Formats: sequence, structure tokens, C-alpha cells
Amino acid sequence: MKNPSYNQVCTGKTGHAESIQIQFDPKVIPYEKILDIFWHTHDPTTLNRQGNDVGTQYRSAIFYHNQEQKEIAEKSKKELEKEGFYKDSIVTEITPFGNFYVAEDYHKNYYENHQDAPYCNFIIDPKVRKLLLKYGNDVKEGYQ
Repeated sequence: MKNPSYNQVCTGKTGHAESIQIQFDPKVIPYEKILDIFWHTHDPTTLNRQGNDVGTQYRSAIFYHNQEQKEIAEKSKKELEKEGFYKDSIVTEITPFGNFYVAEDYHKNYYENHQDAPYCNFIIDPKVRKLLLKYGNDVKEGYQ
């Protein structure tokens, strides 16, 4: 489906995944660091689920743009599995980038615009705090 709405994606019938697209300068932040943040801010061991959100649209996925990104992502995943950081197997798919459709305005910057919402307080906020402890100003500056 081309340019699905958020509500259509939430049905789980479009084949799309709820995701973000990151544009970055590898001289400022290396791809490996972005992957490290990715692995530690969600559960890559649950198939088609993130917290209470269930469905294929909530699958854990990395969409790579070139062969180098693919290889780095696969290596990162293997190292994390070998390290045993998660007790369950990592189910994150590493797949080529296809299309990215920008969310409707009401769903953009959700955390920033809904900080009083229970999901933001209990799910997102602890992850942001954990990132700030690990990366400090790197995360603050990159978030702006």
C-alpha cells in the first residue's frame, strides 16, 4: 500500500512497520553507535511486539541503505547475541530499505508532544534517561 495512514498501518494488514528514519553524518556519529542505541532502547527478542503493542507493524527491523550498512548491522546483531546480553534470541530482521512514509502530524514527535501520556512516562522516559546516562551530551545534541 502506498502512503498508508497511521491507522491503516495499525491494522497490521499493510505490511509496513512503524519505524523512524535517521539521517546522520558518520563523521559526527558512526552507524555502529546508532545501532548500539537501537539495540538498547527496545526489545529485539519479541516477535511482532513492543511492550503492549502487538502486530507485524511492531516488528523489530533494521532497514539498511547499502551493503556496508547491512554488513555492519549483521555483525552488530551477531556480537550482541554472542555476548548474551539478552537471554532470548534476537528476532530483529535486517532488510533492504524500500519506502518510508512520513507519519501524520499528530503522530510526529510523539514523546516531545505528549510527555504527560502514560506511555511516555512509563515506557519512553526511562529509556531516554538510560540513554542520557550512557551517552550524555551526545544524545542531547543529536536529539535536537
